[in-house]
Amino acid sequence: MNEQLEKYAQIPLKQLSNRVWRTYEGGALIDRWKKTSPEVDNSMPEQWIMSTITARGKNRPENEGLSLIETNDGVLPLKTIIDSNLELFLGKKLANKYVTTGVLIKMLDSLERLTVQVHPDKEYAKTVFNSEFGKTESWYVLNTREIDGEKPVVYMGFKKHVTKELWKTHFENQNIQGLLDCLHKIEVKAGDAFMIYGGVPHAIGAGCFLMEVQEPTDYTMRVEKITPKGLKIVPELIHQGVGEEKMLACFHYNTYTLDEVLQQWKIEPEVIDSSNEFTLSTLFNKKHTNCFGLSELLLEGSHTVKGNASFYVAVIYSGDGTMTCNGQEFEYSQGDEIFISAAISEITFNSKIASKILLCYPPN
Repeated sequence: MNEQLEKYAQIPLKQLSNRVWRTYEGGALIDRWKKTSPEVDNSMPEQWIMSTITARGKNRPENEGLSLIETNDGVLPLKTIIDSNLELFLGKKLANKYVTTGVLIKMLDSLERLTVQVHPDKEYAKTVFNSEFGKTESWYVLNTREIDGEKPVVYMGFKKHVTKELWKTHFENQNIQGLLDCLHKIEVKAGDAFMIYGGVPHAIGAGCFLMEVQEPTDYTMRVEKITPKGLKIVPELIHQGVGEEKMLACFHYNTYTLDEVLQQWKIEPEVIDSSNEFTLSTLFNKKHTNCFGLSELLLEGSHTVKGNASFYVAVIYSGDGTMTCNGQEFEYSQGDEIFISAAISEITFNSKIASKILLCYPPN
């Protein structure tokens, strides 16, 4: 079977839709992006892209979160295809170091504010979960909507007055307004980009449609026991089974002014290449993290993306056209999520309709 699957390293692989249950509601803007009607908000507000991990949570479908690819050999998990020859699909360095993709990509659309939370940094993840990966993540805001007249916002970083004791007291009393008042509140619009490092407290507000590129785990520590819409969160999803004391130790208790937060974590895109047919910008790169990378290709014509000895993922946010790869032509259109293996040395995108293509990269 392995040799049979190796041929898929030579062509771009499109994933099937992969919606995932969460403790919050949303998802209508994912439907809009996917051109699916009706556009519905429900408890499947995330689309996981090129995922080789399963979602955490009791009583959920066994392989929820794993990406599936439609092939000539039937529908196969991306993980099965990659595992057939790690070096061929991932690239030698990644295959040797991680034996996995090393990255997870999500589209996330919030009808309600997400619970106040934190993710582990690498040290905490190694010590507490025996995991190579923490959950440093990035947000790239693609679209927004006003919910109940409220402008879309995100929360991140402790304000100057916050202490560990104050945070713990608000948590124990479930003083939600107190918890929110400890964090900086930032209004967002399409095009805004943020790094959220492991240990940094944060919450995504209602009305945000964003791409989240992150380390490949689903470790989330929450300090709210009931969601804003009134869903009771089970203890396992509060502290991931490690207990409340250890959960509170996941937070980094550094404090910041709003200017410091924006300076450290709000990222400005940089143009790295352009012509009259395309503009290629980098958003997240090794200046910000060695965990992943994200670039954006705005295309009105043709551009060849060169491989760099590891796989990457092209997410078509808008537009349509063709991809030329190893002498073959393939179509792409809005909503496509495409895995491009390390074996592919270059791929040429030709737009028929002006396109925005998000290029997601694994750890460098």
